[in-house]
Amino acid sequence: MTEQDTAPTVDAPVETDDARDEADIAADYIEELLDICDLDGDIEIEERAGRVYLSVSDEGGALRVLSKPETVSALQELTRIAVQAETGEFSRLILDIGGSRDARATELQRLVDTAVERIEAGSSSAALPPMSSYERKLVHDLVAEKGFHSESEGEGRDRHTVVTR
Repeated sequence: MTEQDTAPTVDAPVETDDARDEADIAADYIEELLDICDLDGDIEIEERAGRVYLSVSDEGGALRVLSKPETVSALQELTRIAVQAETGEFSRLILDIGGSRDARATELQRLVDTAVERIEAGSSSAALPPMSSYERKLVHDLVAEKGFHSESEGEGRDRHTVVTR
């Protein structure tokens, strides 16, 4: 097998020059990581609302080892640092490996559903566990869709969302 046969492929429909630079740097970083780990993967790049989304997928499930939520979060932070070191600008990119973001979105939906059930059963509020700013944004959107209110509380790693009527 040649190097070309095992190299990850990159599909990049990115809109702005800054986002393209950020996306290219991030994709290069992830490609190197996959090469070091001897893993194959396809990298897809998107820009939504000024934020770069990098999705890494494969057909054989080999990325399963990297798709655990804690691992994806750590790799996302490392990728952001690599982009920042190269550009001098803070990166807000979102990394998805092997569908980990969809799995987490499903988990967040369950958390919101449970919180809403508690409030409907008589609780005045329901606090969710600490999560990243991106995940809190998703939760705020999910809560609003259900007609409820939410706010983030706490600082740093303890920052979490509280749902109310």
